[in-house]
Amino acid sequence: MPVDHYENFPVASWLLPARLRPPIEAIYAFARGADDIADEGSAPDAERLAGLARYEAALGAIERGERPEESFARLAQAVREYRLPVPLLRDLLDAFRQDVTCKRHESYDALREYCRRSANPVGRLLLHLFGMTDPRSLRESDDVCTALQLANFWQDVELDWGKGRVYIPIEDLAHFGVTEEDIAARRAEDRWQRLMAFECQRTRKLFEAGAPLGRRLPGRIGLEIRATVAGGRRILDRIDAARGDVFRHRPVLGPLDWLVIIAKAV
Repeated sequence: MPVDHYENFPVASWLLPARLRPPIEAIYAFARGADDIADEGSAPDAERLAGLARYEAALGAIERGERPEESFARLAQAVREYRLPVPLLRDLLDAFRQDVTCKRHESYDALREYCRRSANPVGRLLLHLFGMTDPRSLRESDDVCTALQLANFWQDVELDWGKGRVYIPIEDLAHFGVTEEDIAARRAEDRWQRLMAFECQRTRKLFEAGAPLGRRLPGRIGLEIRATVAGGRRILDRIDAARGDVFRHRPVLGPLDWLVIIAKAV
């Protein structure tokens, strides 16, 4: 799927069955568009919240069986055809609203709760498309999606700082003796290295917990999930190799990386 953003992980890729690419693209377009409202540009917070309210209104129309505005037509079709749970889409909007109003997370538990709404709904919607909604699959999907979100936070510390956000939990910063002034000054000294190693290791455990999903699901969807997990782990490998210095060595996956990822997935 052609998008205007750099992405580390597959989106409606050739690994997935062609029949499912349209609904996946519709879900992604909804999530990406709403996230951009909350995240991109220099609009004031009130304008961002008003834009997200437009997305909320579209979900209301879809849920009532009404015709939403044209830009949400593909999503409406996907919801009708595959009986997608609209509350999962609302969770995404709730997380994006939080991005506008909340720039820090006190604890790891609070960050996990944010990920429950900002990342996990996408995996659950994907599983709904495949009819895999048993508790084990949903739990493992949540672990993978949360791990992907966290890996993205760790690689994008500097980018998020430029937007006034810090996703590393305040309790973790305090535990390792790292301050926000260290982030502003791009200090990648011993305390920062130990902090990033800790966060990456914790994220690896989530990938490990969710990885069985990719081995259990059949065919191309299993391959897609295995490739996604391998991509996330490779990002963590890059962070570890740079000793946590994501300021000067932001991990980016290139063509060679994807060859390795696909080989591991297969």
